[in-house]
Amino acid sequence: MASEGQTQHTESMTDGAPSYAILKFAIPLILGYLLQQTYLIIDTIIVGRWIGVGALAAVGVSSSIMFLIMGFCNGSCAGFAIPVAQAFGAGDYRKMRCYVSNAMRIALVLAIVITLLSCFLCDKILQMVNTPKDVFNDAYIFLFLQFCAIPFTIAYNLLSGQIRALGNSKQPFYFLIASSVLNILLDIVFILLCGMGVEGAGIATLLSQVFASLLCWWFIKRHMSILVPKGDERQFDNKKISILLNNGVPMGLQFSITSIGIIMLQSANNALGTVYVASFTVAIRIKYLFTCVLENIGVAMATYCGQNLGAKKLSRIKTGINDAMWLMLAYFAITVAIIYPFADNMMMLFVNGNEQDVILNAARLMRISNWFYPALGILVILRYSIQGLGYSNLSMMSGVMEMIARCGVSIWLVPILAWTGICYADPVAWIMADIFLIPAYFWLVKRLRKQLG
Repeated sequence: MASEGQTQHTESMTDGAPSYAILKFAIPLILGYLLQQTYLIIDTIIVGRWIGVGALAAVGVSSSIMFLIMGFCNGSCAGFAIPVAQAFGAGDYRKMRCYVSNAMRIALVLAIVITLLSCFLCDKILQMVNTPKDVFNDAYIFLFLQFCAIPFTIAYNLLSGQIRALGNSKQPFYFLIASSVLNILLDIVFILLCGMGVEGAGIATLLSQVFASLLCWWFIKRHMSILVPKGDERQFDNKKISILLNNGVPMGLQFSITSIGIIMLQSANNALGTVYVASFTVAIRIKYLFTCVLENIGVAMATYCGQNLGAKKLSRIKTGINDAMWLMLAYFAITVAIIYPFADNMMMLFVNGNEQDVILNAARLMRISNWFYPALGILVILRYSIQGLGYSNLSMMSGVMEMIARCGVSIWLVPILAWTGICYADPVAWIMADIFLIPAYFWLVKRLRKQLG
């Protein structure tokens, strides 16, 4: 067993009221992502108001592409943390550190390969998604700089995921505060003071990711030595590599598969013109600000279920999932009271009041999506819970369902309904994923009940 000094920054989620444990873990995650999305909103405001709608569209074109690539990287890193959480819940710290060392090997290979390929294919990727010619150059500059930041983004997600696997969600939140503040300051310096344009936003993002990853590494070395492999724990272990890949790759593919549908949707929207690209960009920024709360309740469930599976507490897992559903519904009621009356006002943060087409289109997308937040809540809670239980292949299939739905909307609905089709793409995708996940969850509960007796 680890000493008290080694575990003072860790926390078990296998005891106490499930709702309290979930909330305690989720709140720093939610605050961190709210902060991150707030930074993205400020970044978008700076780009939209001080550089122009064209630059705003260039940044928007890049977002879905980055979601495809970084979705795989971030999803894989989240999957690598699941065996760590399970070993921690079981109290097997040596095994946990073996997983940590082998996860670092895999992440290093991912960082090198994906960064080189992404940078080399940057222009071809933008051509594939029908990037408007008037924003192509800015989109290329911004996206290339985002690709250069991939190794540091992977490092941050891997290390922060390992910290969270031990029940500590506060520290990554503090690191997000520091990196987001740095990012905003650098935006002001590069864009407003130096007049660098979209390249200034890209460089600011890159430097902030470097800073965040270094903070995680420093914290683990100094305050969470329980995670630092020692001696033969650093050895290559083929079996553990296999387990890590079995958890990480399906989660990475799930995000990438989902983002293929998003890119198809982005491509269909790009074909509608620059105004619709800008509308989509500002709506997505605000939507993520609200949906990140649901997303991080789900993220909390991955660690919660992983630790309780390690402790063999199936009934506690079921209770926790039920509690998470009630938390999600309470939050949904709050979002309706905010989004429905104030959506137009939120969009006016990004563009001048005379850009009425952008404002009205973006506000409409926000209102339509809002009514379907319960479907999204069910999706993320069940998806991350299933991942935490070690069945990442099942959660990956829900990503396939989302991809099929968004591709269908892009191919058939958008040509007929134009912007209205874009507005209904996410709700259709969420419902399709739920149709798969709900029966999958009940099947998995029965299977685990047999396995655990």
